Formats: sequence, structure tokens, C-alpha cells
Amino acid sequence: MSGIHPFRVLRAKPLWMANGVITGVLALLFTVFYVGANIDPVDHMTKLPVGLVNSDKGAAVGGKRVNLGARITESINKSTASGDSIDWQVMGEKEMKEGLGKGKLYGALVVPADFTSSITALTGTTTTGTPARPRLTVLTNQSAGSLGSGLARTATTQAAENASLQVGKELTAQIGTAQAKLPTAARVLLADPAAVTVEDGHPLDSRSGLGLTAFYYALVLVVCGMLSANVISGQVDHALGYTHNDMGPLRLHRPLIRATRVQTLAISSTLMVGLSLLMGTLVMVGAVGIMGMDAPHLPLLWLYSVGAIAVSGIGALTLLAVFGTPGMLVVTLVFIGMAVPTSGATTPIEALPGFYRFLAEFEPLRQITGGIRSILYYDAQGDAGLTRGWVMMAAGLVVAALFGFGVLGWYDRKGLHRVPVETTPEKTAAPA
Repeated sequence: MSGIHPFRVLRAKPLWMANGVITGVLALLFTVFYVGANIDPVDHMTKLPVGLVNSDKGAAVGGKRVNLGARITESINKSTASGDSIDWQVMGEKEMKEGLGKGKLYGALVVPADFTSSITALTGTTTTGTPARPRLTVLTNQSAGSLGSGLARTATTQAAENASLQVGKELTAQIGTAQAKLPTAARVLLADPAAVTVEDGHPLDSRSGLGLTAFYYALVLVVCGMLSANVISGQVDHALGYTHNDMGPLRLHRPLIRATRVQTLAISSTLMVGLSLLMGTLVMVGAVGIMGMDAPHLPLLWLYSVGAIAVSGIGALTLLAVFGTPGMLVVTLVFIGMAVPTSGATTPIEALPGFYRFLAEFEPLRQITGGIRSILYYDAQGDAGLTRGWVMMAAGLVVAALFGFGVLGWYDRKGLHRVPVETTPEKTAAPA
């Protein structure tokens, strides 16, 4: 045996430099991806979709038909006060409910049917009914993401309050000195006539994590695929005799079965598909059966879960096979580092900087989360994210297969075969 003490390797500069570069870059990239994506969502918010509904039927005032609701919605829609941060979408009530029910809207502002008649009642220009303060309703949508819904709520509430003050100024100017004849309560309300109320536009079950169960469920699927790929890759190498398998103090080794790189990836991928059936089942049993997560469409949820784990796992296996040991770092960045901030669950896509929005177009976690949201919150509607989820998973599987088998086939043709670990004492032990 060699007389060199093992701790002497700590004096080797390459050991420190190589590990320092890898761990340092990893720390920096994770910081950039996680903190950079969420550091200022309000400033980066662009065209957050919010519905604007005018249900006001108007009222006859001084022989003319007046619709203050239309005036308010038009003013908000044309307002430049909020810049491009909010995408006000004027629509009907039915269309608005569909948008909230598919996660396409983060919120909405609704002007009620009796808005004009209630406003004019405050001025005493109508002869029937008791004056009552009209309401502007702000609808939230936690199913589309808590932060996005909160941003929409803040912007919509501010717009509604500004609209109420503007209407108050116009009414005060119109009636002039006549307001002195109004009751005290009416004069107070006249300056700010509309009350702003906040309601849940798309209520979820109490066991839906305030709209976050879809994200965490999807994250579990991706992590299962990623980690199982690492396990399967190692176990296949051991089964083929290319590596040792340490079990505590024991070192196990199997006879070598020579396999090309393409054959190894095919074996690993087949194993991943088979085990995805088990993992998808257990994930659903754990989330729904044990933890009680609200989840309709269980057969579809199971099928989607299995598919998501299989695709994530095969994608990770491909990166591990192509890049070798550094592949695990690439897998971690692709499936976790870049994926979580761009999933659209913690921060809406519309509130991310441009680079992160680009990543969100193809990052796997965002696509998988969209499909899970559709199944859990939107009655499995295809255009609520489920169709995109299936299509992007299929595209990801095709890309992984073409990239993986293409590159590994080139390795094999170039004679870049894998070298098994030597195990006999004669070959591994140095003379004393």
C-alpha cells in the first residue's frame, strides 16, 4: 500500500479550484434564478390580464340616457396611470367567469346593473327608491396564483377607488349649489359615491392550499423524475458491472456485461417508464389518500402524474448520459434552478423579467403545473393548461430522445466506449 497520507490531497490546488468553480457557479446561478426572478415583480409586471365588466343598465337623467358604468370602464381601459402593467380586458360577465374559471384572468372589476340609478339617487334627481351607495366589485382568482391574484387585486381596487372619486367630482360639478339641499349623508357620499367590495371570483376547496397545491404537486412529480433518474442511472451501471455499489461497509460488484451507451440509455429509460407507474400511483395516494388534497378527475390525474414523472426522468437520464458526472449539475439547474422561479406559481409570468419569461416558454415545471392546475381547479379543460401540458411533455420527450440517442450514438461510432472499473486486487493494489 502507498505510504502517502490521504489528507495530503487537500494540498492539491486543482482539487480546490475545480470544486470551488463548480460550487461557486452553482451558488451564483441559484441566487440569480431565485432572487432575480422575484426581487421586484411589481416593476416587471407587464400586461397582467384583468377583466373589466360593465353590467350597468344606465338610467334616465334629465331626459337623457346616462350610463356611468360605461364611462368608468372606458376611462379605466384608456387610463395610462398604470402604464402597461395591467391588461384591462373589456368583456361580458359570462366571458369574465369563463376567464376566471380557466385561469386566464388574475382578477376582474365588475360594475353592477344598478350603478347609474344608485348614483343618481344620491343626487336626488330620481323620484323613486331610497338612496343606497352603489358598489364596484373586485373579483380575485387565487387559482391562478396567490401573488398574481394579489397584484391584480391591488391594481383593480385602486382603479375602482379612483373611478369613484372621478364620478364624485363630475356629479358635484353638475349639481353645483344644489347639493346644499341634499341630506347630509348624501352630500358625504357624493364625493366618493361607490363602495369597493372584494370577492373570490373562482372559489376553491378549502384543501387546495389557497391555489398552491397544483404547484407543489407538480414539483413533487418533477423531483421524483429527477432524483429517480440519478438512482436508476447508478443502479443500471452497477447491474451492467461498470461501477461498484457501496452498501454501508460492503462493496458489491457484478460481472461486466458490455453495453453501448445507446443500449444503456435505452435500458435506463425503460426502467424509468415502468417505475413511473409506481411513483405516479404513490404520489397520488400520498397527496389525495393520505393528506386529503382536494382532487377531482383521479384517473386523469394519475395518468398525467405518470407521464410527467416519466418525461422528467427520461430527460434527466439523457442529460446524465450525455454529460456524465457534470450532468447532475445540469439536471439540477434545468429541473429545479431555472424551473421553480419560472413556473408561474410563485410569481406570475407577466411579473417576471424578460429572460425568465423566455425560460418559462419551455421549462418543464411550468408546463406540468399548468396541466395539474387544469385538472385540480378548472375541471380538466384543455384550454386551461391541460392541452399545453400534454403537448409540451410530448415535445420534451421527443427532444430528449433525439438529443440523447443522437449524441450517444455519435459517441459509440467514435469508439468513445465506457471503461469499466477494474476490481481484481492484482490490478487495483499497488505494491508496498
